[in-house]
Amino acid sequence: MTTDALSSPPPTGLRESKKQETRQLISDVATGLFLAQGFERTTIAEIAAAARVAKKTVTNYFPRKEDLALDHQDAFTASLASTVTGRQVGESASSALRRAFIDATATATADPVAGFSGPEFARMIADSPTLSARLRDLHDLREAALADALADATDAPRGDITPRTAAALLGAVHRTLFQRIQELTLTGQDNAQISATVIAEADSAFGLLEPALADYAEA
Repeated sequence: MTTDALSSPPPTGLRESKKQETRQLISDVATGLFLAQGFERTTIAEIAAAARVAKKTVTNYFPRKEDLALDHQDAFTASLASTVTGRQVGESASSALRRAFIDATATATADPVAGFSGPEFARMIADSPTLSARLRDLHDLREAALADALADATDAPRGDITPRTAAALLGAVHRTLFQRIQELTLTGQDNAQISATVIAEADSAFGLLEPALADYAEA
C-alpha cells in the first residue's frame, strides 16, 4: 500500500456512513439525557460530553437544541405534501391523507410522525415549553408545505386562497389527531388501544370535511 493510499480520505460512502453513525449516536445520547433529567435542564455541553464529541460537533449536526429531541422533523413537515403528491389515480387529497393516516396508525406501524412516541417522550414534550412551541412551528410548516402541494396538484398559484384554506382544514385534522395520540399516550394506553381509538376518530374528523373536499385535488 502506498503512502498516498494511507493518507487519502475514506470513500464518500464510508464518510457518509460515519456521519450518519455520529448523528445517530448524538441523537440517542441526547434523548437519553432529556428523558432522564428533562429537556430544559439538559445542556449541549452535557450532551457533547456524554457522546464524547466536541460541543461544536453537536451543533454542526443539530443547529438547535430542539432538533436533538424532534429528529423526525424533516419527515414530519414533508409528510402531508408527500402523500398528496403520491396519491393514487382517482384519489382526492382528502382520501389520500385519510388513507395514509390510517396506515401510519396501524398497530404494527405506530409511526412517530403520526404522534406515537411512548409515554416518557410524550411527557417530555408536554413538560417542555420550548419543545411544545417548536412542535407548533412544525405543524405550521407542514401545513404550508401541504398548501404548496395542493396548489401544484390543482394548477393554482402558490399562495392562492383555495389551496391554503384546504391545507388549513386538512392540517387541522392531522394536528388534532396528533395531539389526541399524545393525550392517550399520557393516560397510559398502549399502541393497540390508541390505534383503535384514533382510527375511529379519524373517520369522524375527516368525514366533517367530505362535503367540501371529497373531490378536491383528485388525481
